[in-house]
Amino acid sequence: MRNVWFATTAHRVAILGVLSVFLVLFGTSGYVFIEHYTFLDALYMTVITLSTVGFTEVRPLTDHGRTFTMVLILMGASFVAFNLAYFSQLLLDGNLLVLYRRRKLKKQLDQLTNHYIVCGYGQMGQIVVQELRHYGVPVVVLENDEAVLGKIAEKGIPHLAADATEEEALVAAGIGRAKGLVATVSRDTENVFIVLTARDLNRDILIFARASTPGTDKRLLKAGADHVVAPFALGGIRLAHNILRPTVIDFLDLALSAEGMELSMEELCIPEGAQIAGKDLVHSGIRSRYNLIVVGIKRSDGTMIYNPSPKEVLQSGDILISIGPQVNLEKFATELLGCPHSALGPCRS
Repeated sequence: MRNVWFATTAHRVAILGVLSVFLVLFGTSGYVFIEHYTFLDALYMTVITLSTVGFTEVRPLTDHGRTFTMVLILMGASFVAFNLAYFSQLLLDGNLLVLYRRRKLKKQLDQLTNHYIVCGYGQMGQIVVQELRHYGVPVVVLENDEAVLGKIAEKGIPHLAADATEEEALVAAGIGRAKGLVATVSRDTENVFIVLTARDLNRDILIFARASTPGTDKRLLKAGADHVVAPFALGGIRLAHNILRPTVIDFLDLALSAEGMELSMEELCIPEGAQIAGKDLVHSGIRSRYNLIVVGIKRSDGTMIYNPSPKEVLQSGDILISIGPQVNLEKFATELLGCPHSALGPCRS
């Protein structure tokens, strides 16, 4: 539909351009035959007449020349008024502006790499997008609710007005270049379909999904999701832990949110060739140089080591779960990865 409108508009603009040239040639020819002007003088008279600038005539006009000039002025004024009305209507309809925004967005999406595609901008999707953008992680939102799309546009979030269950929408969002996908639409059946389609389009992408009803988490994992979150189950567990151990929960909230506190908790992946690879914790300099505490290590085979001993040897591909001042974490990550800790997103084991 958009291509039809663009083709029609381009055709009309081309016609207006041809009519403009015809009007200039008509005026020039009239002055040549009626007043016997040279071509340059006739063109000059035509231009100053159509533009109504009021410059001096080449020479006094005859009665026939004055009549022709009045006709030319009326034709030119009518043509200009029609052009103004037509292009004003285009702007009022918003078609040109919408087309410009879509082309600009498409160009922006085509340049994105290692980004995350968030399917659905509900309550959970909004929180995900907010946190990812807070840490500078590029995000693209897929949403088809017109009311929600307005809010997304106001915040300047890259987005597509499309159904996330459609393969074309995921391709347009750059799933082939994306690092991860988050399926947070309201219906579990749609989340399962999104996960299946995403995994088929990109075998290596990280997929996170939301499960609203019991049992759906197993289906999502079978469909290809790497991690599944059940908000209601987590909420119940969280409330129970708030009752049983409120101080621990408050500490974790502060460490994970990194708001209003210098202390933070992050995960960092040891890349190939890192200087600390092959060293034990005590000689790695993580505690002595950066004042960070490693509370856990996840090996590349998925094995978790909790409260590792100082003699634990670090390996390439290990994911370190560290606690310490936010500034120190960023400094350590910059030296380890060459960028701030959250800029690359989580490591995949």
